[in-house]
Amino acid sequence: MFGKNKKTEPAAKEGFVKRLRSRLNQGDSWLTYDLANLAPGGKIDEDVLEELETGLIMADVGVEATEQIVSGLQKRLARSELKDVAALSEGLRSALTEILQPVEQPLMIPEQDTPFVILMVGVNGAGKTTTIGKLAKQLKDSGYSVMLAAGDTFRAAAVEQLQEWGSRNDVTVIAQQAGADPAAVIFDAWEAARSRSIDVLLADTAGRLQTQQGLMDELEKIKRVVARQDATAPHEIMLVLDASQGQNAMAQAEKFNDALGLTGITVTKLDGSAKGGILLAIASKLGVPVRFIGIGENVEDMQPFRAGEYVDALMPDTTSS
Repeated sequence: MFGKNKKTEPAAKEGFVKRLRSRLNQGDSWLTYDLANLAPGGKIDEDVLEELETGLIMADVGVEATEQIVSGLQKRLARSELKDVAALSEGLRSALTEILQPVEQPLMIPEQDTPFVILMVGVNGAGKTTTIGKLAKQLKDSGYSVMLAAGDTFRAAAVEQLQEWGSRNDVTVIAQQAGADPAAVIFDAWEAARSRSIDVLLADTAGRLQTQQGLMDELEKIKRVVARQDATAPHEIMLVLDASQGQNAMAQAEKFNDALGLTGITVTKLDGSAKGGILLAIASKLGVPVRFIGIGENVEDMQPFRAGEYVDALMPDTTSS
């Protein structure tokens, strides 16, 4: 999961794909729609692809990714390669995999003399602090020493929530009083982590809308302060996105990427009203690595993103029960 420098990484939780499929396939969306319904006569033509195109856009796949998918299918149709629903399913699976495979890049943590700094960013309510807690637990289970920095100094509840995760995972949390300079908190945490030879420093930040320029400027300041201590830090700038936000999540990813240069994304709440397509939109447009996906509240409900598993969960299940 995190590289091979420490203990053997934990195996993926058995049944995660099955749970991912069941949570994504809630409600009425193209995920639950049998492809055979698009072509009741079994013939695949332009009308079928047009209906599929509409379904993809409604599933938050986005215009660019949808055009890429449908264009590829149209070329197959022109070559008479889409003779039946099975061929359409195979073509769709290949198209989805082609988009998602490049962003399947696990978080790698090399051995180094200074802490590996992960700066966690995102809007309010995306699940950022919870993601930090889950990630801290998984890092510890993989043999890394971890410290948390309570850089969200605007909400006392955020500090308390982070301290609860720290207590639960036996991880030190560096915090200051409410209203303290977030950059100063994270600077102090970096100093503490370095002096204690901590492997990974997970730094929380205040949730903010991507349109709040003052708060985005603050994130850039934090990035500069960390870089003054270690020119290579922060080593990971991870955006936490709520999948149920649909195309608004896409807008968030673009703004945060423009401001900070994202190195990774974690997508949460795929067990809610999410339709699953937003990952395709982000992968197609930004190409930022997707590190983790989350489908629930438990620690094991956040797993490394694997393109093949995700496509399996997205596609209609043609296997017998």
